[in-house]
Amino acid sequence: MTRKPNGPTDRDLTAGLDSGSTTTKAVLLDRNRKIAAFSILPTGAASRDASTMALDRALEEIGASRSHLAFVVATGYGRQIAGEADAMVTEITCHARGIHTLMEQVRTIIDIGGQDSKAIRINGQGRVQDFAMNDKCAAGTGRFLEVMSRSLGVPLEEMGTRAEHATKDVRVSSMCTVFAESEVVSLVAKGEKVEDILNGIHHAIADRVASLALRVGLVMPVAVTGGVARNSGVVRALEARLETRIAVPENPQMTGALGAAMIAWDRVEGGDG
Repeated sequence: MTRKPNGPTDRDLTAGLDSGSTTTKAVLLDRNRKIAAFSILPTGAASRDASTMALDRALEEIGASRSHLAFVVATGYGRQIAGEADAMVTEITCHARGIHTLMEQVRTIIDIGGQDSKAIRINGQGRVQDFAMNDKCAAGTGRFLEVMSRSLGVPLEEMGTRAEHATKDVRVSSMCTVFAESEVVSLVAKGEKVEDILNGIHHAIADRVASLALRVGLVMPVAVTGGVARNSGVVRALEARLETRIAVPENPQMTGALGAAMIAWDRVEGGDG
């Protein structure tokens, strides 16, 4: 259900909630559409609770309360049950708006989340022109990296830097997560270096995700968002696969929530969002 703002309001914040499969993000924007605060929490088993907690934590950061909120837009997997929302907008639209706000020259967005990956082509106004999504298989997602991290005993946050020391091309040919895990175990048993295997894993993800970008019609410049964008190894592999430099926002997980908060101000001010 969507609540329509009743004309001008003296409430001075909007909020965007991005309820993802792995993490839930909240962004607060002030009247100048500048980020006032943001928070990120594990989603866990209760999307509604995570959305409430993320919003409250962002408000607490600046000493604000719910009474300061003019409008709240929810996006992401759990948007249907985000109890704090006045409206729901698809994550495709919100990611497009968020990255356009941060990097208005970008024309192709590659978003790699915990359970899906997507490519979005946008125009000069940040409007979606085309998109493709992989949400049926863990291949090319954060979940794939989590399984590989566990198999190799390398923390997620260290995978990218460890792969920088690869000295040999090791291919991970299986894109099914279960089969790829078995393949990685076999490579370890054969004595392949962990760094080389990590590099192969990153290139396997890049191959899968790059196919989405090529499907929508790759237009430069390109940006990568989502939690996996923090893995420098995946970004490097994507750059090699697509033969172009790729930009990464400072907080790549927050772009969907930022876009949602921007759309919330559009609703308040009478725009079409």
